[in-house]
Amino acid sequence: MPIASDSDLIEARQKGRMLAERQGFSSSDLTLIATAISELARNIIRYAKRGEISIQVVEGNPKVGIVVTACDAGPGIADVERALEAGYSTSGSLGLGLPGVRRIMDEFEIASGIGQGTTVTVTKWKR
Repeated sequence: MPIASDSDLIEARQKGRMLAERQGFSSSDLTLIATAISELARNIIRYAKRGEISIQVVEGNPKVGIVVTACDAGPGIADVERALEAGYSTSGSLGLGLPGVRRIMDEFEIASGIGQGTTVTVTKWKR
């Protein structure tokens, strides 16, 4: 789903929460998944202006998970390691977005290149 505005962020968060709910995730995990989607979408809007979020159910043996991928063609992240430090921000925010997403999800991957955009993929496994 395309992300270019706060209304897109809200829609993505709701869709992710509903998909996870249909898979039987706990209420606390539903909140974590929705929070991760919100933070990733907010980063797209703030830094790249537009991008996409995809949300998929994955079935591992015997686990079920939700995979969220946020992708943009924005400016990229100059120092990914630094961007993953709590409190670091280039926009004057609190710098809790990416580090927080990494902390609340079970798996976290990021790929970014200057002038090439950023892709963040996170997974939450049903317990």
